[in-house]
Amino acid sequence: MDFQINEEQKMIQQAARDFAQIELFPGVIERDEQQAFPEEQVKKMGELGFLGMMVDPKYGGSGLDTLSYVLMMEELSKVDASSSVIVSVNNSLVCWGLETFGTEAQKEKYLRPLASGAKIGAFCLSEPEAGSDATSQKTTAIDKGDHYILNGTKNWITNGNSASVYLVIAQTHPEKGYKGINALIVEKGMPGFEIGPKENKLGIRGSDTHSLIFNDVKIPKENRIGEDGFGFKFAMKTLTGGRIGIAAQALGIAAGAYEMAKEYAQQRKAFGTEIANHQAIRFKLVDMHTQIEAARLLVYKAAKDKDDGNDYVASSAMAKLFASQVAMDTTIEAVQIFGGNGFVKEYHVERLMRDAKITQIYEGTSEIQKMVISREILRK
Repeated sequence: MDFQINEEQKMIQQAARDFAQIELFPGVIERDEQQAFPEEQVKKMGELGFLGMMVDPKYGGSGLDTLSYVLMMEELSKVDASSSVIVSVNNSLVCWGLETFGTEAQKEKYLRPLASGAKIGAFCLSEPEAGSDATSQKTTAIDKGDHYILNGTKNWITNGNSASVYLVIAQTHPEKGYKGINALIVEKGMPGFEIGPKENKLGIRGSDTHSLIFNDVKIPKENRIGEDGFGFKFAMKTLTGGRIGIAAQALGIAAGAYEMAKEYAQQRKAFGTEIANHQAIRFKLVDMHTQIEAARLLVYKAAKDKDDGNDYVASSAMAKLFASQVAMDTTIEAVQIFGGNGFVKEYHVERLMRDAKITQIYEGTSEIQKMVISREILRK
């Protein structure tokens, strides 16, 4: 299988690399410490087309393939995973879901400004008792004829306060179980829709993560995505593609830590020579590099499966499972190579280590990925 990237993809990769170094790197430590949302940087990413990369140009998107998206995500994540998760959610979960399953009216009203970066979207599935168990939705959307009445709470929502458009998963027919769940488009400012406090997180502290509260929010019927009861399938299909974005994020975090560690090892001296000349450090770098290359191939394969129209349920889950583990392992080793400096914020690798952990949790924990993969391999 050929994963050589073409000239257009190389240009996208370079553009993302340049943006990360010029726009994201300055101030990234301060944004992390202050939990500051990268508002100006997100605006510029929208202008560059990063927020609607795979959306058809007729809706204001860039019309690029998944591999181009992965290349962009990797480069952004090497520097600032908080910014890259904002991009990932908008692309993989919100824009893709609307473009694939939305009506033409929904695409014109919501997808167009989301794809251009004029607005940001959020995907709202998790609840206090419905994280990995997505079938147990306590948020309700009661059918009132021409509208729904939405009540409940969503937790850990990326872009929770910065978004303008929210895709909310809610239960309409409890007696039908997961077949009674719907996906609704909710707009910021609708009466009864409140945004809870910002979460104080271990990592990706520059992205705004909030709980959302819905108190008798009136949602027009035309804001339902798909047929009645399609919500659970919508969420699962959307998350399958979302895993590719998070896998690319994990890959980028690992690659960023490795590049920093390699450069540091070639400059830092101990026992009369650069530490890169010591076998203990060399072997760490070898293991990091090898694991990153393996993760990259899995992520690229998942992207190619999606682009080629193949079933990518297993390949996306494997990519996320493996790349997230590599991100954790690599960042821990990077901190070790930096020694005492690795424990200090100014050297960046401790932040990458903190950022890496969430890639094993959100958009399906590693344990959930194993359940998905086992189901796919055993049914064939």
